[in-house]
Amino acid sequence: QVQLVESGGGLVQSGGSLKLSCVASGMQFNLQAMGWYRQTPDKAREFVARQTRGTSGPKTTYAESVKGRFTISRDNTNDMVFLQLDSVKPEDTARYFCNAGRYEWAPDEFWGQGTEVTVSS
Repeated sequence: QVQLVESGGGLVQSGGSLKLSCVASGMQFNLQAMGWYRQTPDKAREFVARQTRGTSGPKTTYAESVKGRFTISRDNTNDMVFLQLDSVKPEDTARYFCNAGRYEWAPDEFWGQGTEVTVSS
């Protein structure tokens, strides 16, 4: 059974930085896609970032709202994905979910329970 466990959430001041981590376990296959979503109580879950392995090298995608501020990275040896949050804003406050998929065309197969990020103004 695949499990994704996030960590690194917390309280951070506006303009500050935070790094989220997610470790996957229980697989007997490679994860082609790993990424992050976020959700607040009053909104639907929204895409933040994703990195796929790709046949010609890693491919990274970001939501427009975080481009230039957040950085996704992976440690494929240890089945981990990270999200570096820089220059955070109060509107980045949300529960952040790690997700992963065996295939690039089905990247949202597995989900973690999430980690809370609160940005104070």
